[in-house]
Amino acid sequence: MPRFDSGACFAALLGTPDHGRWLIAPRAPVQRVTRRYQGDTLVLETELETADGVVALIDCMSLDPQAERVQVVRVVEGRRGRVPMHMELTVRFDYGSIVPWVTHEDHCWRFVGGPDSLHLYSPIALHGRGLHTVCELEVSEGERVSFLLEHYPSQLALQPRAASHAADAALDVTRARWQSWSSRSTYCGEYKEAVQRSLLVLKALTYSPTGGIIAAPTTSLPEQLGSARNWDYRFCWLRDATITLYALVLSGYKDEARAFRAWLIRAVAGSPEQVQVIYGIAGERRLPETSLPWRPGYANSSPVPGGNAAHTQLQLDVFGELLDAMHQCRRQGLEDAASWSLERSTPAR
Repeated sequence: MPRFDSGACFAALLGTPDHGRWLIAPRAPVQRVTRRYQGDTLVLETELETADGVVALIDCMSLDPQAERVQVVRVVEGRRGRVPMHMELTVRFDYGSIVPWVTHEDHCWRFVGGPDSLHLYSPIALHGRGLHTVCELEVSEGERVSFLLEHYPSQLALQPRAASHAADAALDVTRARWQSWSSRSTYCGEYKEAVQRSLLVLKALTYSPTGGIIAAPTTSLPEQLGSARNWDYRFCWLRDATITLYALVLSGYKDEARAFRAWLIRAVAGSPEQVQVIYGIAGERRLPETSLPWRPGYANSSPVPGGNAAHTQLQLDVFGELLDAMHQCRRQGLEDAASWSLERSTPAR
């Protein structure tokens, strides 16, 4: 947090639990796990069954417009019986390399390291164990325990806020906003459920301050276990632009298409010969590829890179894809003078 391309604070997937994770799980062995999204949303519900009963873990990133910072909401909900649970929060900023300074006041725990800080609001008493923050809880049928984690720049001296119901309120708002967004879809063809889920993914891959849509929210996951093909995909590929814009406008999401088109025009502005294969989420052009040697990699697949050297490659197809994207926008009534000027520009002599 706070951006797609920011350094991870939970990087256990690319190393060990000591590289950062947020575990909420039953203490007893889990007999059955089911997962689903709640309706046409990206609110994830994971149901866990043990010999003691059934508990649901509900996760989302907040879409609450009142929230000024990136928020993660996690709610533990009892469904049957009484289930003992364990929570372990291990924050490691910069892909697992920075152990934060931890303080707490009443219901708020602060984790500070370098430019980043996290606030965790919890109604449950937490305590430190080694370099981890942990708690034990039991949830009976009908009971709910909510956690809210939010990011803010560490230089801001923010005071903890009253958050006894903030997590539940953020969850309700987020669920309602996703449903409202999904209801705008005009797609009526085959496989409607799968198409809508794909559109939700495109929306979730959008960096809303700029309109840029990334290829994937992951980095350093190998194409083949043990291989060195572990690329960082948290950037915007021009190759994806035409298909993405076409999918959005044909489904009625012209605001999102318009924002992505505007990002596209800003990103490639300049001489045509300078058009790149990929850009950063705000249109950045220098995306140097570096190695992060303190992480062993997913299933020991290394090296573990950050950035992507593909921005230096010459791939001639991007010119056609850029023109096609602008053409599709024009067909859908999203034309403006800036895009036509871009299309008609010629290399500097």
